[in-house]
Amino acid sequence: MKTLYIMRHGEKDTTNPNVDDYDIQVTPKGLKDVENVSKKLKKENVLPDLLVASPAVRTKQTAQIIAKELGYEKSIMYNEVLFQAFVNEVIESITYTFDDIDTLMIVGHNPSLTALGVNLVGLKEKILMGEGLKIEFDCNSWTSIDISNARLCYHIKPD
Repeated sequence: MKTLYIMRHGEKDTTNPNVDDYDIQVTPKGLKDVENVSKKLKKENVLPDLLVASPAVRTKQTAQIIAKELGYEKSIMYNEVLFQAFVNEVIESITYTFDDIDTLMIVGHNPSLTALGVNLVGLKEKILMGEGLKIEFDCNSWTSIDISNARLCYHIKPD
């Protein structure tokens, strides 16, 4: 069994139009939302074997909060592909994960994360900022994940 957590970054600060998209930070409300979601995940005893995030500022901030709240003490892997990725690029990145990793968490962006949920489990709603999904796959290799063995466990929201 493989377990994938898909987390979208916290609410982004769009107050300064001169900031490059890559450098946009999470708002104070967004930081609190990510903290709340992380605490809910902690109550579920979530601790990923690997945490991968887009290297954009807002996803780094989000991943760091998640890591702190969950007690994830390994290095966060930053994958440039996750910034402005097409859904097939996200899926390809997942399938490159070593099979000794059973629980993978990805922190990224829309539209690719929502598209991933649509492709894997027929998700019917957008993944909003600060939200996430838990998907389980009935397989033993990340190269085998697809809609036929995927099951949506829950869609987690800040409140």
